[in-house]
This record gives sequence, C-alpha cells and structure tokens, in this order.
Amino acid sequence: VRLVESGGGLVQAGDSLRLSCTAQGRDFGTFALAWFRQLPGKERDFLAAITWTGDRTYYAESVEGRFTIFKNNTKTTVYLQMNTLSPEDTAVYYCAVGPPWYSGSHYAADFGAWGQGTQVTVSS
Repeated sequence: VRLVESGGGLVQAGDSLRLSCTAQGRDFGTFALAWFRQLPGKERDFLAAITWTGDRTYYAESVEGRFTIFKNNTKTTVYLQMNTLSPEDTAVYYCAVGPPWYSGSHYAADFGAWGQGTQVTVSS
C-alpha cells in the first residue's frame, strides 16, 4: 500500500490544522493506521493510532486532548486534527499502517508503508 500525506503548512501558535492520509488506489482494508512525527536527526515519535475497525484510538500523552485521529466511512482517508498548535509541534508528519491485530503499540517498527511526510511549521 502506498500512502500519501497532505495538509501540512505554516501556521501560527494557537492555530489548528488537519492532516490527511490516503492510500493510493485502494482503501485501508484491515490495516490499523497511525500518525508519527519526526524532527531532523531524531527518531519518529508516535502521535496517534486507530484500529482498523475504528472502534479504538490511542494517543501519545504529549498530544492527547489536542490531537484527534479519525477516518472517513469509506476507509480511504485517515485524518489528524491538530488543535492549539505550538512551535514544539513543528516537524514532518507521517502516516503508516499497522496490522489488523494492532492494540496500542507506540513503536515505529510495528508500522510500515510510510508515506513521504508533510511538513508542519508553527510560528510563535
């Protein structure tokens, strides 16, 4: 599966932004879906994930309450709604797929088919 992220850009502190991730030419099927972000020279950090059934979501403590992961009914797009952004949220954001049995792992190694990423820059 090939994933494509979009929706990044330059915003001001306190603004909101919604990222999108689509699977080219197909739906997500039984894949779990996740969002990560990465700073230059750093590892990818888990942000949020949703099970393939959509009935459970998981969040990193650093974003819980500010970020929301959800997907559309046709299972073709997964979103990351980001509110009250701060300069510390500046990073490249990636989506990835996980196995159908996904149950809350935060490890990047448990996900695959990474997209090319979308840059989010938050100015102060």
